[in-house]
Amino acid sequence: MNYDPIKFSLGTVFNKTPFLRKVFYLLLDILLLRAWHIKKAVANWKKQQNKPTYILDAGCGFGQYSYYLARQNAAWNVLGIDVKQEQVADCNSFAKQIGFENRLSFAEGDLTTFVTEKPADMILSVDVMEHILDDVQVFKNFAASLKQNGLLLISTPSNLGGSDVHEEDGESFIGEHVRDGYSIEDITAKLQMAGFTNIEAAYSYGTAGHISWILSMKLPISVLNISKLFFILLPFYYLAIFWFCLILNAIDVLFEQKQGSGLIVKAYKA
Repeated sequence: MNYDPIKFSLGTVFNKTPFLRKVFYLLLDILLLRAWHIKKAVANWKKQQNKPTYILDAGCGFGQYSYYLARQNAAWNVLGIDVKQEQVADCNSFAKQIGFENRLSFAEGDLTTFVTEKPADMILSVDVMEHILDDVQVFKNFAASLKQNGLLLISTPSNLGGSDVHEEDGESFIGEHVRDGYSIEDITAKLQMAGFTNIEAAYSYGTAGHISWILSMKLPISVLNISKLFFILLPFYYLAIFWFCLILNAIDVLFEQKQGSGLIVKAYKA
């Protein structure tokens, strides 16, 4: 199952005006559990930031998190990097339309080779590393792009059902993934190899969060891969499951998950 064709279709609809794009971002923030975990981590980190701050959104995609970070503080400067040229151009156009071009910009770049010209205070990488085979090199580039004691914040699938794989030879639900997920030991060892210390890895998408993902993402994406005509029924479907998914997401964020299909990783440069 591939996400990219569905994301392209959604982008065609929601990127027509800045207002629709903001609505799209809001819907993603509400429905995507990873956005809840990222916002919680950023809120805690934000308390320590009382100076102009430079942030790299590594693998920015639609620019959802880049926009969120740029809104946190007018003194924060955010750079989003993505390999897709058309997506970068679209995001830069959006930043200009909303008057954020002085604090939010986007550039084309391959994370296996990209290093920032000036060191960043924080690097955010949301559901990116499962798409990149040479992950150790990317982690080294992240370390080279960070200031001393800078934070790397990662959201990625775990090896406990990440990519909806539940057995050793199982097939990933997301066709673009090159790995099904990380164990805590694996990603910790690779980050240490790249020069990171004080690494904290916690599970996300526990039982409640995984049910929310199935309802809010897996089922709609599966149906849309059969026929785009189901776009017409999506609003009614989400109206039916909306509040239940919010409750499930809140449970996942508020309580520690002993295991889960996702990981939230914080690592600091030595």
